[in-house]
Amino acid sequence: MIKGMADDARMGKPYKIWWTRALVTGVLIANLTAAIPFILFPERFTHGFEMDGIPGQVFVRSLGILFLMWNATFPPVILDPSRYRVLFGVMLVQQLIGLLGETAMLLNLPPGYGALRITAFRFILFDGSGFIALLVGFLLSRPVSSQLN
Repeated sequence: MIKGMADDARMGKPYKIWWTRALVTGVLIANLTAAIPFILFPERFTHGFEMDGIPGQVFVRSLGILFLMWNATFPPVILDPSRYRVLFGVMLVQQLIGLLGETAMLLNLPPGYGALRITAFRFILFDGSGFIALLVGFLLSRPVSSQLN
């Protein structure tokens, strides 16, 4: 038996842990679909950051590497959300920081930067949906003793 499956009973109904794993895995996959293209094909994304040439490519590739670093926390939580509860909380805080930071940048962007506005809006939607998915998974993965139902 895979470590983590034995702990499914601690969460109450076993389907909750599988929904949690599915939600966290979905966010991880979505994040990787952004990170990998940024690393491999940065020239495709430089326009969205209003940057050109080698500096733009280095910037976009750096974002992809940061995305990969950020997602190093996901595999343990996918394996056993109950055991890695604190790490799961850190993931939620990271996602919220990204969402709030991107929102602040968008709100403070002066007129005339259409491509940056579109890029910021995409990141807000992306991180906002990721935050919601992680929050639902976090709530589903609460130990039985802390649930009110």
